[in-house]
Amino acid sequence: MSVRRLAAPLIVAALAGCSSAPVQTPPITPGTSAAPREVVIVARDDRFSPATLDLVPGETVLLHVLNGGLETHEAIIGDEAVQTAWEIAEADANDPPPPPGPTPAVTVAPAVAGLRIVVRSGERLDMVWTVPTTASLIVGCHIPGHYARGMRSPVRFVTPP
Repeated sequence: MSVRRLAAPLIVAALAGCSSAPVQTPPITPGTSAAPREVVIVARDDRFSPATLDLVPGETVLLHVLNGGLETHEAIIGDEAVQTAWEIAEADANDPPPPPGPTPAVTVAPAVAGLRIVVRSGERLDMVWTVPTTASLIVGCHIPGHYARGMRSPVRFVTPP
């Protein structure tokens, strides 16, 4: 009986940590071209971490894109038109499916290219990027099937304190 009394508070505390309440954005000091703010995006099979990417419009960031999954992933940052363009391009390049090996070379028109970073399993790529000041941005992976399975994260524009 005493074991149950001791275990109950631990179970309640563990379940409280599983809450789906939105995570509060900590204060952000925007990056500059001289001192970019470091931002980490981790791609795992069918999801990105963080689930929502917090950026300041116009800031310069040093993106670290890590692939912690078993498959090649990409982080494409852009609005819905950018995501649609890449989804179509990736589907066309993979129909019929290519033989095993590297991901086929795929491009889209510069006007709808957004920012694209492709990372193989276990790889990390870094890129300095200035966040656009106007747009509704999404981070998406368009390796065939990934976006359809939910591999996307919204970008939340935040204002510095």
